[in-house]
Amino acid sequence: GFKLCVGHPWEFIAILKAIIETEIKPDFIVVDGNEGGTGAAPLEFMDHLGTPLRDGLAFVHSALIGANLRDDIKIGVSGKITSGFDMARVLALGADWCNAARGFMFAVGCIQAQQCHTGECPTGVTTQDPWRQRAIVVPDKAERVASFHRETIKALAELVAAAGLDHPRELSPHHFMHRAAPDRVVTYAEQYRPMKPGELLRGGGGETFQSAWAMARSDRFSPVTEPLT
Repeated sequence: GFKLCVGHPWEFIAILKAIIETEIKPDFIVVDGNEGGTGAAPLEFMDHLGTPLRDGLAFVHSALIGANLRDDIKIGVSGKITSGFDMARVLALGADWCNAARGFMFAVGCIQAQQCHTGECPTGVTTQDPWRQRAIVVPDKAERVASFHRETIKALAELVAAAGLDHPRELSPHHFMHRAAPDRVVTYAEQYRPMKPGELLRGGGGETFQSAWAMARSDRFSPVTEPLT
């Protein structure tokens, strides 16, 4: 499998066309959001490049369904997944599992000094320097990490129970609300209309998907704005 942060819609559609043409399917795709990223990244890259996680996940999930590929390809997500609610929300939007790093890094002792790439992390989390590594007391940090994991999963279970459900897989876009305007609140089901199986291949899916489909080619990421000759 592979990991990506959605950029232009036609770029991901180009990947789907290549999968369909070659019949080479990844086992999974991990969708990252522009909210995530290493502390070593430039500020401009961390805050401004790529599609936000919710929008990128909804797009990938819907595109895979529309291309009749969703049953064969699992979706993971990453990008500031730090709480039970964060997990519940992305599971409702189509994720099969969540990757999490930020919360566990904090549990280990990360203070976001943004020195990850220098080897001079002041708390010893991202360094190869034996002297700096001494800042991490493993027995103490191990207990903190285990506690964070346990309590986060417990919070997810409590949210699922509060919604009257038996399992997180029962969460759906209908369970989440979004304020679309000062006087208008919609469910995620209304905001992110799910595509029907094969709909994209039949010319459906709405203007965004069909425009991306027309501009995408399996052998390139650049958009095609006129017929190939």
